[in-house]
Amino acid sequence: MKKIISALAVAAMLSCIPAKVGDALTEKEKQTAIQFLTVAEQNILAAVAGLTEAQLKFKPEEDKWSIEDNLKHIATTEISLWQFTNGAITAPANPEKRADIKMTDEQVMKNVADRSTKVKTMPEMEPQNTPYTSAEAALASFKENRAKLITYVKDTKADIRNHVAILPFGSFDCYQMILFIGAHSNRHLQQINEVKAHPDFPKVVR
Repeated sequence: MKKIISALAVAAMLSCIPAKVGDALTEKEKQTAIQFLTVAEQNILAAVAGLTEAQLKFKPEEDKWSIEDNLKHIATTEISLWQFTNGAITAPANPEKRADIKMTDEQVMKNVADRSTKVKTMPEMEPQNTPYTSAEAALASFKENRAKLITYVKDTKADIRNHVAILPFGSFDCYQMILFIGAHSNRHLQQINEVKAHPDFPKVVR
């Protein structure tokens, strides 16, 4: 995750983000995040609906990820990113650190999903190191945890804008970290679609 943040921090605009004033998220902020998370989930589900076992396990090259691999990675990263974010939310607020934020919300949603910069994930996020034994299990976990995240956004009264997650290569407020989670699945949606577009992708025999 640090490597992803590093690449994004380099790509981001260097203007500081103005301080957020207020005790909680606005209704507009909530609806933006809910829609973003919901559409990202729907797009993943649509992309893998009806795929056969052969299609789920197909790899464009030996060292490339299959669709199943992507689903395992998405599912485990969904949990890891939320644990990281929730840790920052439950820590004392640090609004003075907002001056260190270099990305707008829109940049987070766009840049995290941008696959023009390829990065290698952390070992624990590699598909073979996740607890999931199948695409079905990974997808079930993803759906469960995405639903929990959406519910959190709907119900929270926390001032998550003034809880800033500080990383070696950049800072993000916790609302942006929630957007980051949605954008991460969008990033791998593109990878899934790249696999499906491969000329050797297994065809369904009717």
